[in-house]
Amino acid sequence: MGGKREIPGALKKLLDYDVYVTNKFCLLANKCLPFRSLRTHYKMLEVSCHGIPWICGILASIWLWDSPDLHNMQINLLLGMFVDLLIIAVVKAYTRRRRPASNKSDMFVTVGPDKFSFPSGHASRACFVAHFFIYLWPLSVIFVMPLMAWSTAVCVSRVLLQRHHVLDVAAGAVLGHLEGIIIGWLWLSHDTSNWLVSWLNDERLDGGSYHV
Repeated sequence: MGGKREIPGALKKLLDYDVYVTNKFCLLANKCLPFRSLRTHYKMLEVSCHGIPWICGILASIWLWDSPDLHNMQINLLLGMFVDLLIIAVVKAYTRRRRPASNKSDMFVTVGPDKFSFPSGHASRACFVAHFFIYLWPLSVIFVMPLMAWSTAVCVSRVLLQRHHVLDVAAGAVLGHLEGIIIGWLWLSHDTSNWLVSWLNDERLDGGSYHV
């Protein structure tokens, strides 16, 4: 009990090859790109797809812009964020894969299973957001390319920052699209969304000095 888990031979070979490919990719990219000057941009991408700013941003948009036309999108996007956090936390806690050895301990707000590497939560979230706004609540076509570019940049930056191995990011991207499919199945109606927004607004007022 409490001993180190034995990794099956085939899986160990796959993980070792993943480490090799990741290191080669980073080495090649660093030769072609001014990594030190781009690290700030990678960090900005890291913050742009962190779960806490997204959840806080959605809640703030609900409270600041009380628009019934947006309630359905806001609530289902919020649901997706919680589903993503739950799935990623459970898988990370189960797999417990260590982050790359060259990862720096300067990540933006890490909690619990965030210390583990597989799968990438940023990659899953970026791909879920792209899936959501392309298929579930489609934005104008002019936003599709920037959205895809952002989600791709987030995924690539996770490897270049050496937060994750290539396999971690690939698995996260697949999970993000699967989460989009799940939210499509669970999609809450306009009436349910309006009721939840009303409940959230009532809770906010109950907790503040405005409630009488």
